[in-house]
Order: sequence, then structure tokens, then C-alpha cells
Amino acid sequence: MLKPVLLCAWTIFSAVLLINTNARGAFKKPIKDTAVARAIYPSYNTSPKAPDITGMGNTAVQQAALIKIGWNIGNTMEAPGSETGWGNPLITEDYIKFIKQIGFNAIRIPCAWDQYADKKSAKIQDAWLNRVKQVVGYCVKNDMYVLLNIHWDGGWLENNCTPVKKDAVNAKQRAYWEQIATVMRDFDGHLMFASANEPAITDASQMSVLLSYHQTFVNAVRATGGRNTYRVLVVQGPSTDIKKTNDLMSGLPADQVADRLMVEVHYYSPFNFCIMEKDQSWGRMFYYWGSGHHSLSDTSRNPTYGEEAEVRNAFQLMKTKYVDRGIPVLMGEYGAYRRTTPKDLTTHNEAVDYWIKFTTQQAIANGLKPFFWDIGVAIDRRNNKTLDQPTIDALMAGSH
Repeated sequence: MLKPVLLCAWTIFSAVLLINTNARGAFKKPIKDTAVARAIYPSYNTSPKAPDITGMGNTAVQQAALIKIGWNIGNTMEAPGSETGWGNPLITEDYIKFIKQIGFNAIRIPCAWDQYADKKSAKIQDAWLNRVKQVVGYCVKNDMYVLLNIHWDGGWLENNCTPVKKDAVNAKQRAYWEQIATVMRDFDGHLMFASANEPAITDASQMSVLLSYHQTFVNAVRATGGRNTYRVLVVQGPSTDIKKTNDLMSGLPADQVADRLMVEVHYYSPFNFCIMEKDQSWGRMFYYWGSGHHSLSDTSRNPTYGEEAEVRNAFQLMKTKYVDRGIPVLMGEYGAYRRTTPKDLTTHNEAVDYWIKFTTQQAIANGLKPFFWDIGVAIDRRNNKTLDQPTIDALMAGSH
């Protein structure tokens, strides 16, 4: 997510491992950093440790099996200026405990780093690294699985998946992940790292560049050693779009340890129903969705595409391409949200609840692990109470 609204940001190093169509295959050892990537910024892998498998025994498949349903702390750690830059309060341990109490057992922390880093050296401020570590600690302490990423972050990576920017972005990706991974290294397997957020990709050439960024991420994390040698790592499909991921992402980064990689996609479809904010020349907002949830009195706002069959088909693509071959898929963001403008408000609210429940059910049925996107609308983060109980009920119903 890019701004404090419900709208989601739409947003190989040349060798990559092509996935065998019949089996996972063995990942090759990661290739070495290029001279260019080494030269732009200093190395921040200044204290590598020997491999430590303590608390890191889960493969990616075993880890995914433990994740029931996840929650995003949106518009907070990735907000411009500060953690409270988009109006949300500081994250507290009590908030994490409340999320767990409701029934979630995983947290995704969208996080910015570039705004806290020196532009010449790429050194991230210690105070910010320590604050993020504190929030991760809240999650791990309370037996929550946590996914920590580099989010939109001004778009330095996700808007620059091009050959021209490849070396410069790889250098920054390496510098940042060496620092992040070193500071977070002692957390056990509850913590997972994610390479990016929604990298903007339109073709195979850009996909090749993105895979180089993912390879740099894997190399940098593994090089720090300790528990990071075995940590589960998550790489994002092109634009985290399911169809693009199915069509364009033909390989995964090489990894020195087997079976520790996951793939991430997002899902806000149909866009006109889930997060569209105003009518456009090319289409109108949908207020209703799904079998039995079309309006009889406001028919111009009924959906014209993207209902149950499309959900099933989309998730089946990820099941076939990855899940069935031992590569877990996280649905790192998804959601549909209530509006106050529909004429048939009762049908609209019932349709939102139905979309949430149905999409959650279908994701889990196909082996995708869903993380609902919230920016402080469904749950009051200041008082730790539910603001939108029907949304929470639909999520819980869909996850069981």
C-alpha cells in the first residue's frame, strides 16, 4: 500500500534457477555479488556468524502449514516521515496481543527503510533498525509468525525494475538487507523476510531484472549467517499479480539451503469492487459482488467481471505452479472494503462480507496463506477494540 487510503499501490544478477515443471529440483548455490554492487556502498556484513539451525528447523512448507491467517499492519512502519506519518499510533505489544486474541497467528509488517538511510552510504539509522526490531519482538514473543519486508519505500526498487537501474538498485538492495538481516539475525524461525512489495513489471526483460533483485536479497541475508542461514525467505511475483506471476515468473533465486523459499502475490479483484475509489472513463465502481449478492434496485453497480469463478481460477494457477510442487504461496495482501455511498447499502455490506469469506476460503483451499490488508479501519489500534466486527467475523469464518 502506498498512501493512507484503501487503494493498493499498483504499483539476475543474471543467473536464476528455472523451476523444474515436474519437481522442485535442487537450488544452486547463489552467485557472487558483482563488482558494481560491491563498489557503490560499503559492505555491511561486518559480523557474519557460523550457521545456526537452532529454532530454524522448519522448511518453507512446514512453516506455511503453521500459518492460519495473517494480518497487515498497514500505513504504519512504511508511512512517510515516521511510523505515525499517516495518522496511525505507534505499534504496541498490546495491539499484537489483541490481533492474536481475535484469531490471527501471523503479522505482515510493511516497512520503509530508504527514508531512514544516508543517501551516500545507504547506512540505515540505528534508531529505526532498533524500533523495527522491537516491533518484530512483540510478534515473536507472542508466538506470531511475522513477515518483514521492504515496502514501497519511495519506489526505489519497485518502480525501477529496468536494465538501466539494475546495478544501482542491486547495490542498495544488498546494503539494506545486510543491515536488516544482521540486526534481526537472532530471531528464530517465526520471522520471515520478504524481498520487496509490489515490483512493477510488464515484460520478461523487467522480470529478469526483478529476479536479480531477489537473488541479491537471498545472497545478502544468507551471507550474514547464524539463523539467517536457514530463515524462510519470500520473493514477490511481478506486480504481485497472479496472472503475471503465472506467465512471467519462470524461475526462483538460487539458494544455498534447500526448501526455504516462498512466493508472494496479492489479490484485490475485481478492482472495481475491492478498492476502486471513483468512477473512471474505462469503468464504474462495483458495489455488489457474488452469487446472491447482486442488487435488484441498483443494477448499474453490479459486477461485470471477476466473480467466484475468477477467484477459483486465479488461486488454482498458484496451486498448480507452486503449491503442488512444494513452494508455498503467501497472499500477502488482499481485501474488499465498505463504502457509504451505495443505494442498496444492506446488499453492499453483505457482498463485502461474502467476498472476504469466500476469498479467504478459496485461498486456503488452494494452499495460499492469506494476510488481510488493514490500515486501522477494522481494528482501533489506540484502544485495541474491533471497529468492523462483520469483517473480522468473515475472516474468521473463511479461515476455518
